[in-house]
Amino acid sequence: MSKRIKGIKGIMLSIVALSLVFTLAGCGNKASGDASKVVILTNADEEAVASMETALKGAGYEGQYLFQSLGTSELGGKLMAEGDKIEANLITMSSYFVESAQEKHSMFKDLSFTTNALDSYPAYYTPILANTGAIFVNTAVLKDKGLAMPTSIKDLTKPEFKGLVSVPNIMDSSTGWLLVQAIISQYGEEEGKTVLHDLVANVGPHLESSGSGPIKKVKAGEVAAGFGLRHQAVLAKEEGAPIDYVDPTEGNFSLTESVAVVKKDDATTELAMKMAETIVKDARKDLITNYPVALYKDETVSDIHKPAHSMKFVKPLTVELLEQHQQFFKENK
Repeated sequence: MSKRIKGIKGIMLSIVALSLVFTLAGCGNKASGDASKVVILTNADEEAVASMETALKGAGYEGQYLFQSLGTSELGGKLMAEGDKIEANLITMSSYFVESAQEKHSMFKDLSFTTNALDSYPAYYTPILANTGAIFVNTAVLKDKGLAMPTSIKDLTKPEFKGLVSVPNIMDSSTGWLLVQAIISQYGEEEGKTVLHDLVANVGPHLESSGSGPIKKVKAGEVAAGFGLRHQAVLAKEEGAPIDYVDPTEGNFSLTESVAVVKKDDATTELAMKMAETIVKDARKDLITNYPVALYKDETVSDIHKPAHSMKFVKPLTVELLEQHQQFFKENK
């Protein structure tokens, strides 16, 4: 090979090497300066996730996030175990789990935007939706069995309702917590033991792991009455099903699910904060349709979605309080 050819080959190799160096340098700058995809972990159901995705896409964030849905207990376990090491940048989750995770790990960043929420919340989260508990009945089954319309949870413990009641299990479903909270609030733990025991005895095989389980059984006519999410019964009645809903005298308790940004202090955290603001400000118009509880100023819901006996929790909701009430349930069911 001539010296001239060797020289040309050497020059070409140098050019290739320099190009590679500049390419790698460019990639390095991008990695350090730009945000990667925002990972969103959520315990929300399909309707809520769809509302949030519609808002994010409408704001131009399509392709910049990844949604992953987990059960409440699974996501709650990850939050409590992993703290800010969790793979998520953004969380939507039952508010009591967000508060307990923050207390243990100080893992969430204060929100940088104004929310205009009706109630006061910690600076690191704001609610995206609320679920309210109520009794619902299948009017056709009530008539067929000759049963009177119940007015309270305690009415469902009467002998004539044996095998005809469905409720969610607090061990699996946060909706079940709404039921147990109502019993303890109204009757205290002593009388509440009897009410809970007699209720679960009437439930028999219809103790559901999902909050939506009871309404499905009531709609199917497998049972006459159930306890679950009020808005689902309102919707079923509006659709023409033989369903009616009852605000129990023990009270309608509500649980919120909230959005929070994991404190990672990088460009993706900034993008996650913008997405959190988009979810709160743009997705609410859809979320309030499926979860009709007013949470922010200027929001309204129709009268049929306003429970007659709205109640507030006496004690702050925490994972520890949930565990106490789960134990109460296990000991007295």
